[in-house]
Amino acid sequence: MGIFYYKAVKEENNEKKIVNGKIKAANAREARQEIKNLGFIPLNVYEETKSGNKKEDNKKNIKIVKLHKLSTNEKINFTSTFKLLMQSGVPVVESLVFLENEADSAKLREAAGAIKTQILAGSTYSETIARYPDIFGHVYIGLTKAGEDSGEMEKTLSRLEELLEKQENIKSRVIGALIYPVFVICLAIAALMIMLMFVFPAFKDMFNNLGDKLPIYTKICLQLGEFLKAYWIIIPIAIIAIVGGVYCTLKNETTKNKLDELLLKIPILKDLLVAANLSNFFAVMQVAFDAGIPVIDCLYLGNITITNSLLNKELKKASKKIQTGQRLSVALKNIILIPKMMVFLLAIGEQSGRLGEMLNQCVIYIDRKLDKVIDTITKMIEPLMLIVIGSMVLFLALSLYLPIFKSYEM
Repeated sequence: MGIFYYKAVKEENNEKKIVNGKIKAANAREARQEIKNLGFIPLNVYEETKSGNKKEDNKKNIKIVKLHKLSTNEKINFTSTFKLLMQSGVPVVESLVFLENEADSAKLREAAGAIKTQILAGSTYSETIARYPDIFGHVYIGLTKAGEDSGEMEKTLSRLEELLEKQENIKSRVIGALIYPVFVICLAIAALMIMLMFVFPAFKDMFNNLGDKLPIYTKICLQLGEFLKAYWIIIPIAIIAIVGGVYCTLKNETTKNKLDELLLKIPILKDLLVAANLSNFFAVMQVAFDAGIPVIDCLYLGNITITNSLLNKELKKASKKIQTGQRLSVALKNIILIPKMMVFLLAIGEQSGRLGEMLNQCVIYIDRKLDKVIDTITKMIEPLMLIVIGSMVLFLALSLYLPIFKSYEM
């Protein structure tokens, strides 16, 4: 028999409190069971060594399994199911066993199994997922730690589920607004390639009879079509080169910073990028603040979600100002990309002691702005696509038919 120190959650009068104590048991598993029998939810268990020190249960010997990256939808499913089971009174380990056996995704089953194994070895849930920042992300890990420390894991999981769904919704809407023009442009380019490579060469003999009377744009189309037909391999190489170039540009910090600055100079794109980034930022801030995390840490977690380097840099400056004692609204006041209305709402929240409520109002405000921006972009896309495709059709039609009409006049 050994002595095990524990940290657990005690529910009393619908309130949850963190309790610490010690218990005698043969091993860590029995210790956890005894703690459950007392009506507590065990968070962490430590074993007393012969020297009287506390030793975490085999944590140094825990094998950290490499997991496959989870998509946002998979994390939503994981969080939703886990929350539902915990709200139903199912212990953490049993919840993970269910997910390991019954989850639809193989990657979810793998993740649940790895987390379960490490918890059984003595780790807490937050400690375990903290070992996988590339999979869960620092925001998820930070909020989970706060929820576990406060004994409000069910509420935290609900907040995380809402946050993940919001982020996925923003991502889907932005992609949805851009996928139509990208598809139309790709289709138009494919049609252009077919015309140049197969249609124009069919009229080559007739065009040659016209000699110098052939329009310059028709000559360009004929020569370009022959070149592409002879060296068609250039097309896939060019596509791969473009994709690779964009990827390297986004990965390189210097070029990404320049690109971010350039995008913020384009009116409509600027509104879209700022609104999407701030929507995620204030949503994380609000969830983190409600979970009891200090403002400076809320700002850090919110800043993780910012993808634009310029806005990210400005918010890091705000973090330093808060560390020197400035209020949140004052620190954000000089960031021109943040709407003044949101700064005003934060100032009211700080003065009235309702900062959490005002953060929620900021989320509502920026979400409405994002809706308007996306609607504006969607409405602008159709006429722009008509102009682009119409210009391409007009150019091809003039290049193909104008020489034919001239041949009839001869």
